[in-house]
Amino acid sequence: MKNIITQFSRIFVGVLFIISGLIKLNDPVGFSYKLAEYFSEPVFNMPFLEPFALGLAIFLLILEVVLGVMLLVGYKAKTTIWALLLLIVFFTFLTFYSAYFDVVKDCGCFGDALHLTPWQSFTKDIVLLFFILILFFNQKLIKPLFSTPQTNFAVYVSVVLCAFMAVWVLNHNPIKDFRPYKVGTNIEKGMEIPEGAPKSVVEMIFIYKVNGVDKEFGEKDLANIPAGATFVDRKDKVITEGYVPPIHDFTMTKDDSDYKAELLKEPKLLLFVTYDLTLSEPAGMKKLEALNKEAKAKGYKVVAMTASGADEIAKAKKEYGLNVDFYFCDATALKTIERANPSIVVLHNGTVIQKVHYNDIGDLKL
Repeated sequence: MKNIITQFSRIFVGVLFIISGLIKLNDPVGFSYKLAEYFSEPVFNMPFLEPFALGLAIFLLILEVVLGVMLLVGYKAKTTIWALLLLIVFFTFLTFYSAYFDVVKDCGCFGDALHLTPWQSFTKDIVLLFFILILFFNQKLIKPLFSTPQTNFAVYVSVVLCAFMAVWVLNHNPIKDFRPYKVGTNIEKGMEIPEGAPKSVVEMIFIYKVNGVDKEFGEKDLANIPAGATFVDRKDKVITEGYVPPIHDFTMTKDDSDYKAELLKEPKLLLFVTYDLTLSEPAGMKKLEALNKEAKAKGYKVVAMTASGADEIAKAKKEYGLNVDFYFCDATALKTIERANPSIVVLHNGTVIQKVHYNDIGDLKL
């Protein structure tokens, strides 16, 4: 019985690590955004690590997949199980911290393929920790499936394939797009809230300075605010989260007006998406004006979308000779649309019909 439970734990943990790792390795840039969120000031306040988020993301994702393979084939069982234990303890701490302090809404455990609440993520890690502990206390029952040369070969191949996959998706697009703006999505429909969908319950919290100390008062406590208290701020506390549509922060703003309703009706709309012009790849930016001219010659309306300010826009237009209008959209939304900076999206009446990395402009069918 002990051996059966151990082998079941071996298969369960190994397969789950491989699946989870591959889903995130399909989009390492997305996972790096999640790590950067953990490093940010409101969470762990380690901003010095943010520039290394992508490198750390790739390392952790390859490690996750390879450890799953190592466990399944029985490669150096003691080392493998210790590594799995340390990794799951680390992830369990992160998910507990996220859930308890309500700082990161989605740990990104399965990328955009499956969204888990913080407490669901923590529960998942507790289950994994349970099975890894079974393996830890029964290490002698983990035997190699093949001869030593074959086992080594399987592990080395997994490392090479994972590294190749990471390089490929960084220079192109994710192999499988799980994001809300994937090809075939109608952006306007993605923003709709179904009739009868649950609404958020929000309580307004008022902050007053009382005797030199900031104190919070709920709406029901306003009558009890001491005389002489000074108003400081007001914030909204979400009591119950309502339905949030897959696309909820998409705008196309210019001169303080949002033109998305108008532009999403265009039958032939081509977007240059560059969330931050100061971080955009020069190699990609240099290709945009030639594409702009080609697309306009074929009847397309071409616009650019960014979260950068007017100065950065003017500088980019001059540096790369861009003759396009720029519209503002939140950086998080633009990062969700496409990972490359810049990237190209083609819309037909608001429906995404093509998305390409700047390295794949030649694949566009205009």
